[in-house]
Amino acid sequence: MHLPVIKVLVFLAVCFSHDHVIKSQSTDFNTSVIPILKDATTSLPKISWSFRFPQWDGSLFYLIDLDAPFTWKNCVIRHIPVVCGLEEGCRFPLPCDNILCKEAQSYLNPTCPSTKNITSKYSCRICAATPFNPISKTCKISQLTTDLVTIYTTNGRNPSEFPRYPFGTEFVLSCAPNSLLKSFPQNVSGIASFSWSSLGFPRQVYNRNQAAKFALCLPGSSSSTGVTFLGDGPFHFTSLPNVDLRSILSYTPMIRKNSKSLGYYIKVNRILIKGTSIITKSISVKLSTVVPYTILRSDIYKSLTSSFSKAVKNIPSVTAVKPFSLCLKASAVGSVPSIDFETESGKIWTISKDNLMKNSGNGASCLAFVDGGSSVKDAVVIGTFQMENNFLFFDLVNQKLGFSSSLIPRGTSCSGFNFTVTP
Repeated sequence: MHLPVIKVLVFLAVCFSHDHVIKSQSTDFNTSVIPILKDATTSLPKISWSFRFPQWDGSLFYLIDLDAPFTWKNCVIRHIPVVCGLEEGCRFPLPCDNILCKEAQSYLNPTCPSTKNITSKYSCRICAATPFNPISKTCKISQLTTDLVTIYTTNGRNPSEFPRYPFGTEFVLSCAPNSLLKSFPQNVSGIASFSWSSLGFPRQVYNRNQAAKFALCLPGSSSSTGVTFLGDGPFHFTSLPNVDLRSILSYTPMIRKNSKSLGYYIKVNRILIKGTSIITKSISVKLSTVVPYTILRSDIYKSLTSSFSKAVKNIPSVTAVKPFSLCLKASAVGSVPSIDFETESGKIWTISKDNLMKNSGNGASCLAFVDGGSSVKDAVVIGTFQMENNFLFFDLVNQKLGFSSSLIPRGTSCSGFNFTVTP
């Protein structure tokens, strides 16, 4: 590849439309589909960078983060002309006057190192960024760049045979040094942002006819495949071929705590066990894909475990297995009461047995909630275990969340999408 071609590629990589998002070419389908795996080490959801159907040929993975301001991966940026392009793995810095740079820098984490030194060294030739590791709570200084992803559309029943762009779709992300991966599993190389940010996948990689909406359906085991959709749908699973999953959803408003808040919150009026509420006033509840189990503020946790313990008093308890404090004899756990979240809209999100009780070994089945302490930032953070096999539809346009409760009683699960390709 000749140098003039490189310059054209770099120019194209940083030029975006007036609404600051990357648009893909027209297609008959208005929804994209990406398979999700559950990481066996951390129990957290991850996606493959190529977004291919589940043929995991040693590909690197990226943890899904509903709170990250931008996607980041372990990579190196070139600051001198080289004879290669994006498709060959070469990445070049995004300049500071790009509108997407301003978006990224509006969310600089105050706990991260200052970017002044790197900015003074490279001036406006680069866009300084601070990628954040949500597992280790650490961050590093790096730079925004562009990369290619391979996105497949869907008719709601199967993925398309070919990707929307054969060589991939360009989008903006941050590189990050290898040292930021220390707490990640071996094959995880970064974070995929699914937040409110303009630099998240729901807003950055989509079709002209595709709204800023996405669905998450997290698999219940590391041996099955879940799915995320970018777009309006429809959504069909093989075990419910005549049911569009949108038709079974209940909706409640999504809220943002402030203009800098990128995570997804809903308001919950009551948390109920067998009809008895364990909270005295409505609270904001955060959804997170980077914590494995729901975290509760201490007062709520104590109220919940006390009420639940009374409801299961006929089931023998066993020694608690960390990080849980209430564990029952697994062989004696037939059924347990559900925990109901009554949302702001009055709709009930039911957390039933499969999303409540975690088989923790040594004959213990534990209530999969964690005491976060008395000074946690958020009173309730719903973790991935409680989301598994629940269909969640994030409508960023109308700022509302659609939720199904568990799909298991309906005879399906998040592994129900047919990833067999269609022409």
